[in-house]
Amino acid sequence: MTGGEETRAMDGSSPRSPRPPPEREGSHNYDIESMDGGAPWRRHHNGNGSSEALLRYDDGGSMREPLLRKRTMNTTSQIAIVGANICPIESLDYEVVENDLFKQDWRSRKKQQIFQYILLKWSLVLLIGLLTGVVGFFNNLAVENIAGFKLLLTSDLMLNGRYIRAFFVYGGCNLVLAAAAAAICAYIAPAAAGSGIPEVKAYLNGVDAYSILAPSTLFVKIFGSILGVSAGFVLGKEGPMVHTGACIANLLGQGGSRKYRLTCNWLRYFKNDRDRRDLITCGSAAGVAAAFRAPVGGVLFALEEAASWWRSALLWRTFFTTAVVAVVLRALIEFCRSGKCGLFGQGGLIMFDLSSTVVTYSTPDLIAIIVLGIIGGIFGGLFNFLLDKILRVYSIINEKGAPFKILLTITISIITSMCSYGLPWFAACTPCPVDAVEQCPTAGRSGNNKNFQCPAGHYNDLASLFFNTNDDAIRNLFSNGTSTEFQMSSLFIFFTAIYCLGLVTYGIAVPSGLFIPVILAGATYGRIVGTLLGSITDLDPGLFALLGAASFLGGTMRMTVSVCVILLELTNELPMLPLVMLVLLISKTIADNFNKGVYDQIVVMKGLPYMEAHAEPYMRHLVAGDVVSGPLITFSGVEKVGNIVHALRITGHNGFPVVDEPPITEVPELVGLVTRSHLLVLLNSKNFMKGQVKTSGSFVLRRFGAFDFAKPGSGKGLKIQDLDFTDEEMNMYVDLHPITNTSPYTVVETMSLAKAAILFRELGLRHLLVVPKTPDRPPIVGILTRHDFMPEYIHSLFPNLNPHKYHSASMAG
Repeated sequence: MTGGEETRAMDGSSPRSPRPPPEREGSHNYDIESMDGGAPWRRHHNGNGSSEALLRYDDGGSMREPLLRKRTMNTTSQIAIVGANICPIESLDYEVVENDLFKQDWRSRKKQQIFQYILLKWSLVLLIGLLTGVVGFFNNLAVENIAGFKLLLTSDLMLNGRYIRAFFVYGGCNLVLAAAAAAICAYIAPAAAGSGIPEVKAYLNGVDAYSILAPSTLFVKIFGSILGVSAGFVLGKEGPMVHTGACIANLLGQGGSRKYRLTCNWLRYFKNDRDRRDLITCGSAAGVAAAFRAPVGGVLFALEEAASWWRSALLWRTFFTTAVVAVVLRALIEFCRSGKCGLFGQGGLIMFDLSSTVVTYSTPDLIAIIVLGIIGGIFGGLFNFLLDKILRVYSIINEKGAPFKILLTITISIITSMCSYGLPWFAACTPCPVDAVEQCPTAGRSGNNKNFQCPAGHYNDLASLFFNTNDDAIRNLFSNGTSTEFQMSSLFIFFTAIYCLGLVTYGIAVPSGLFIPVILAGATYGRIVGTLLGSITDLDPGLFALLGAASFLGGTMRMTVSVCVILLELTNELPMLPLVMLVLLISKTIADNFNKGVYDQIVVMKGLPYMEAHAEPYMRHLVAGDVVSGPLITFSGVEKVGNIVHALRITGHNGFPVVDEPPITEVPELVGLVTRSHLLVLLNSKNFMKGQVKTSGSFVLRRFGAFDFAKPGSGKGLKIQDLDFTDEEMNMYVDLHPITNTSPYTVVETMSLAKAAILFRELGLRHLLVVPKTPDRPPIVGILTRHDFMPEYIHSLFPNLNPHKYHSASMAG
């Protein structure tokens, strides 16, 4: 038992005075500490569906915590890194609590209420699609205008020969925008830093990290992303859009707020983690659809990367949500064709259109594709390795406080500005082609041919990549019919700079995505390979850029289906489907031999207890009874108020088994599981009894409804510290039967731990009760929670069973 889900001793001792059962052979020796004035309590586990600080072990077996930092033990909850702060985290209750109140509610629910629930569910996903589409368009509009104004101002100064002033204007604008983005992120919502995809992924897995989906996080995510991208950082606004969509869905799915009096009977249906999870899944899909204008890719991203649980009904809702996003974007983009959106331009739903290219490929082309896939796998594995090291260094700086976060961001901004403005000076000026379709050199707008410092009739190819927004740089690299536009030296310089800047930029206190830096770097080396192999292949360099981007995405993200569809929707290049599929498979296969995907690595670094879809091979050597621990804290079906209050005050546990004992029953009998939140609501009502007598529970059913026990929205729920009781009340009794979940999931103690882990993850559980195999024993052995399945915890119990020994086998599986 773990995750802090300790429960009362069931070894025949008094339930009020638990004593530790004898240690099993080979089990871990726990520190015993008196926590209640005399009775011994084990302190290893903690509540909140989590545990005492989840410690990691490096290859040498030494203990290390998230990001290798020494942290103070948290004795009530597991800790994780949110933004750069250390915060307690809890597990989510995705299981339906089937107690008497729930059953009464379903029996009394009329057709009208069922229709309201279904209508509201579809209305909310409609709103998620509408709002996410509007926010995505607003982000693009703001970035194009702010960054465009900055670039035009700098270009005008350069055309007049004021190069030094142009640099200070360019660097100064970047500095102000970067400092503003870092300031709002560091002081308002540290959880908004980074892309947010690892946090959303962990939330949908059942991990509730503090403030990752809060309204303040949404605000900073939107405006911090706009400021960060406009500041010229090598980062994208596309990754944070996933987090933004999830925040919008969470805000709409709060079920109203008692704190701000924003609630009604309709909204109460969504005051549970299960429905909120489905809405956030739709929000993450909508974020991808809004970022890349790829509705189908958004659905597949949610299915492949974000969601841990999926079903056909959810597929329909996510598809509907992304379709709404596509309609909203199309309508707003059509509006901008009239020129009312400033520098936004006249783009369409296809961001990088390659459809005019005639795609024909032969056997030599496949050789080039295999080479690209191998390069993408190697570069992707190296990128993830280096990013891991850099983020650990940044954690040391960011922990020093908000001023240091801002200082780090400003430092990276200065380095980025110097590279963007300084490196193009090393590129030679190229004469404009005689048959140029577009104006050359480009003046007053985005384009492939930037003048920079070159004389009339010449352009600087490196400036066309550096001195542009990231979207325009990708558009230039993907452009077809431009085999001679970029010099090899310029491409090598740009690739090296983008690769390095992408590494050092991710991790600063700014909302930042990895998609765009990875696409930029991949497209650059794809174009390099296409140019080098031009003698043996007929593919256009622009198509090689697309394949290079796909290979690098496969090497870093380790996604295949969703990335494939997103790229095809981005470029409208369906004939490239077989080649994109091939290069993704090769790059992912190569990179998987080095490390995990970048988002999986970040989840581990942050200390988020993510449960994988597969069980680790070493779990098959253990059974469920090997990892549960005691003593247990249980309650009788009719329990003394003082005992409940005492247990809630000295522990942070969120689940307590309920066991009926004589004289209520002839033999001890497991009734079910009661949660902390339900106990607090019942205690707050103070409907107590003077004697230990089992009731029918009718007074509870009359006094309460199922929604009185629902999870609070944006307002805080009850805490045991908020409740006061007299001595008389503490000696009274309360009947727990009406609020006890009488059908919790249970496993026998001899079940394989691997089998239990798969069951736990696929059902989205927070508590899994372990019952004895043999009769004439207490009816419950312990409780399995998320922490029990973590490799670090199992390694602490069984040091001789080294999880690292089986790492390669689990990766292959």
